[in-house]
Amino acid sequence: MIHLCKITRLNSNVKRFLVGFPLLILVWSCSFTTDKNPEYLFKASMLVKENHTWYKAFIHFGKLIEERSGGRMELEVYPSEQLAKELEAIRLIRSEVIDMTISAGSLTNFAEILIFSDMPFLLKDTIAMQKLIKSDIGKRIEKEMIKKIGVRPLGYFQRGERHLTSNRPIKHPDDLQELIIRVPNVPSYVVAWKALGAKPTPMAFSEVFSSLQQGTIEAQENPFAMIKNAGFSEVQKYLNLTGHLITWGYPIVGEKQFQKLPDDLKAIFLQAAKEMQIYEHKLFLNNESKVQKQLQEEGMIFVEVDKNVFMENGEKAIYESLSPHMQEIYKTIKKITQ
Repeated sequence: MIHLCKITRLNSNVKRFLVGFPLLILVWSCSFTTDKNPEYLFKASMLVKENHTWYKAFIHFGKLIEERSGGRMELEVYPSEQLAKELEAIRLIRSEVIDMTISAGSLTNFAEILIFSDMPFLLKDTIAMQKLIKSDIGKRIEKEMIKKIGVRPLGYFQRGERHLTSNRPIKHPDDLQELIIRVPNVPSYVVAWKALGAKPTPMAFSEVFSSLQQGTIEAQENPFAMIKNAGFSEVQKYLNLTGHLITWGYPIVGEKQFQKLPDDLKAIFLQAAKEMQIYEHKLFLNNESKVQKQLQEEGMIFVEVDKNVFMENGEKAIYESLSPHMQEIYKTIKKITQ
């Protein structure tokens, strides 16, 4: 976050009077202002393009904090990983180079408990997802984001089920053998797809389209909206309805940056964040059915898969990869989300 000191134009008489007093000029410039530069400028890095609901939600949030703070706070939003790849964006937030992003899975690289916010074959539907988020474990996840990672969650965005796209139909794990699949840099994704017989390859989202185009990878997995947003229908023929992951993303701000705000601006910031979540969810629901139809119109063939076999193979491998402590939490999550 950049705490700006506003600069004003000085007339020629004032300039002549202040020659030789550079410190006085600096103090004068910071104290007496006539322009509208913000006191607090936040920069947000997004992995999605401008037409995605996440980007639109952040733009909405930016308008709210600017209007309600009287211009004291502003937000600049950079789409398509222009500022940084997802994992690097988190590092840059922690070092206060940038301020905000949306993430879930990549946060597992910084705190073990976060694995449950982005774990294949863990949750059966969105009702189970809501139960987990509102549970004591969900609250613990949010607390550890602040204490261990140094980022503050500002609600959550539902992401929809993740599905596999490819250039050959995938109905059963046997069809996955040796298939090179791009996955995000999340350990549980690698474990799950390896157990199913594929070759998972961690890769930044912004590199996926060109890698599919060039044949470096053969498949990828994402929710409907991300598949549409990235234009994967141009390079993938089949959308295999694996539904292997029901997940959400956390809009986050650096905790150090947030704590630098005075109390009145903190209140505005947090209230705007609540409204941003509601706004994004409406966009998500309106968009979800539309993008499925659009993907089919663009030529993608939807393939029904044997979900039970996928889950049996993937779930077992993920559970066995967990530490004993995380296995106990896993069992608890299964109980509370039934």
